[in-house]
Amino acid sequence: MHLILQLLLLLPILIFSILESFVKLFIPKKRKSVSGEIVLITGAGHGIGRLTAYEFAKLKSKLVLWDINKHGIEETAAECKKMGARVHTYVVDCSNREEIYNCAKKVKAEVGDVGILVNNAGVVYTADLFATQDPQIEKTFEVNVLAHFWTTKAFLPAMMKKNHGHIVTVASAAGHTVVPFLLAYCSSKFAAVGFHRALTAEINALGKNGIKTSCLCPNFINTGFIKNPSTRFLPTLEPEEVVNRLMKGILTEQSLIFVPSSLSFLIVLERILPERVLKALRSIISVEFDVVTGFKNKAQ
Repeated sequence: MHLILQLLLLLPILIFSILESFVKLFIPKKRKSVSGEIVLITGAGHGIGRLTAYEFAKLKSKLVLWDINKHGIEETAAECKKMGARVHTYVVDCSNREEIYNCAKKVKAEVGDVGILVNNAGVVYTADLFATQDPQIEKTFEVNVLAHFWTTKAFLPAMMKKNHGHIVTVASAAGHTVVPFLLAYCSSKFAAVGFHRALTAEINALGKNGIKTSCLCPNFINTGFIKNPSTRFLPTLEPEEVVNRLMKGILTEQSLIFVPSSLSFLIVLERILPERVLKALRSIISVEFDVVTGFKNKAQ
């Protein structure tokens, strides 16, 4: 009987959630203030990480910038300082667990407790399985998902004590649907999405409702990492558009941020359509980019 009552209670929760989503279409959620928050961004020396740093600088956050490229983060920091932001830079290889832990100790000692963690650093190799070298596969997972574990283990405890914070996972649409010749990348991004969802559930189970999580899942972005990307229906995105959506999602505490929003509909289709239909749909969508193939019997 108790189980039946619990199941019946799901109905009003479902109705309320649908109505809430409908109301939000017309009454946008108020954006939270991040002024004075210590924001750590990995991969801040270029692309999405750099532009995200600029946006937080405009909002008067205190910035901690990590990147393996010293010149890149120094350029980012210089621009943020022009906007009046306080900035601390650290050269960190996010594929190295000990480097992450050691630098995290420095950040806590020199800057303070991180309130917003943006796990943005990522790598991608556009090749088939045979042309992707073993170290490249290992690096893909080390940077794209394992680094998220190490940074979160380092900075989450302080958030837990205060019951305040925000952890952002920069994943990809490739964390929900597969793309040929991005085998390692897709696998790592599926893991990153899983990390976000499991971490969210774990934080909720521990009753820490003051700690928020967001996961960014964009289509191809024009950052130069993937050469000549194109699809038949979805545009290649400009970094500025993606960062605008990311910031809106963070400030309104949105859990999953799809860019463009229509991606969420395609993800639903991915879950419900038979594999034969999905194969035909992928052919129609026609995802293309420059690739290296190591399987010699395959047409180049």
